[in-house]
Amino acid sequence: QVQLVESGGGLVQPGGSLRLSCAASGSFLSINTVGWYRQPPGKKRELVATMATHGSTDYADSVKDRFTISRDNAKSTVYLQMNSLKPEDTAVYYCNADVYRHSGYTVNYWGQGTQVTVSS
Repeated sequence: QVQLVESGGGLVQPGGSLRLSCAASGSFLSINTVGWYRQPPGKKRELVATMATHGSTDYADSVKDRFTISRDNAKSTVYLQMNSLKPEDTAVYYCNADVYRHSGYTVNYWGQGTQVTVSS
């Protein structure tokens, strides 16, 4: 089985920064496309950022120039650096990954989520 475990969430003041981490564990051959999503209170889950296997990235307009997605393939870990945080960034943040299993299939996984609260 494969697990994605997020960490790094918490309470931060407006204008502050946080770095989220998502570590993959279990048995697999590689991690392909990875992404961060968030679900604000009372709203639907939305895309924040994605990174393809070859490194190309895509961001939601609301986080461009403030958030940066990165990955460390040796550690099977994905990061989300969040700067200049705003109250509207408050949400549960989820990690997502396409994992290439030994079976030869690519399976999509979600982490359990980590709460980010931006408030003074």
